[in-house]
Amino acid sequence: MDHTTVGIVGGGPAGLLLARLLHDSGVDCTVLESRDRAYVERRQRAGILEQGTVDALRRSGAAERLEREGLVHDGIELRWNRRAQRIDFPSLTGGRRVWVYAQTEVVKDLISLQIAHGAPLLFEARVETVAGAGTDRPVIHYLHEGRRRTLGCDYVVGCDGFHGVTRRAIPDGATRTFERVYPYSWLGVLADVPPSCDELIYAHSPRGFALHSMRSTTVSRLYLQVSNGTDPAEWPDGRIWDELDARFALDGDWRLERGPITSTSVLPMRSFVTEPMRWGRVLLAGDAAHIVPPTGAKGLNLAASDVIVLARAFAHLKETGSAELLDAYSDTCLRRVWRAEHFSYFMTTTLHTDPEQSDFDTRLQISQLDRIAASPHAAAELADNYTGLPIG
Repeated sequence: MDHTTVGIVGGGPAGLLLARLLHDSGVDCTVLESRDRAYVERRQRAGILEQGTVDALRRSGAAERLEREGLVHDGIELRWNRRAQRIDFPSLTGGRRVWVYAQTEVVKDLISLQIAHGAPLLFEARVETVAGAGTDRPVIHYLHEGRRRTLGCDYVVGCDGFHGVTRRAIPDGATRTFERVYPYSWLGVLADVPPSCDELIYAHSPRGFALHSMRSTTVSRLYLQVSNGTDPAEWPDGRIWDELDARFALDGDWRLERGPITSTSVLPMRSFVTEPMRWGRVLLAGDAAHIVPPTGAKGLNLAASDVIVLARAFAHLKETGSAELLDAYSDTCLRRVWRAEHFSYFMTTTLHTDPEQSDFDTRLQISQLDRIAASPHAAAELADNYTGLPIG
């Protein structure tokens, strides 16, 4: 049986960033990813990086291409009632901003570093079980290259998402789950057309929410609020562009550029938190522990903050022999998780139209948006949360 200090289940951005940070601290680890490299590198997910996430990528040596190709954004635009209000991040947060850089690109950068001079990274290594969570030597059982293998660990970190196996290593009743399912979804659209805006647009409309984002200077990423269970085939290209036009409409000159749509998908909306994020020698990070609706751009950034805290704790253990920071891991992360959950809930419920909401509910949404436009304090609260609160 092979052995490592930290066995990391999942080779997405959380697992890869953790491995990189541990490598820099001299803590040995092994990453097991069930999919092949090509699949992991093309898996479409989030595209907004907070200041703290970018700083961590810089420290780990994984930001060279980000600095060259990432799009720095100093604000977002809110739209409602055919009007627009820009939220300027640096002036409201003391200089913090965000970057548009797709998760797929973050993953590619981290994989390249890991393969070049990092810890072992095994693709197509399907973890079947994690045993012994309550002991001081948990074991990962996995299938790789047609053979069943075992990996003994001092600790196991589950970065394998909501449907991963690591959470199942924790006994029933040892954790508590909090969850909210929203009565709408997003229709996500990738289009080969330059963005029609310099910064993201979040639009409230009687027809439903819309978001204009981008993947690059030549590719637009757009979203429409749709009913749960929507089939993307119900939305031909012309209908998508017409609906986006209607939801982004302003009293003034602004034009939505149209182009070839290359993919569409439907994304359900949910909030989910598992407490605690640690049981015995098994620790959960990222989507294995919590999920947020994407409206607040928090999913990838919360995962990054989890593993930043975790890497510090493992480095502290190696340097001092003290497990104090590891013992505090769950409490430390959950404070930030619940703040992000609240902000994501606020952005979601303020900007989306609930199928059953009343005119009273709509007036409350408009009042909140008017407040953000009129009050520097309200705008600063939004900017502070969007660009990311301090980690740890």
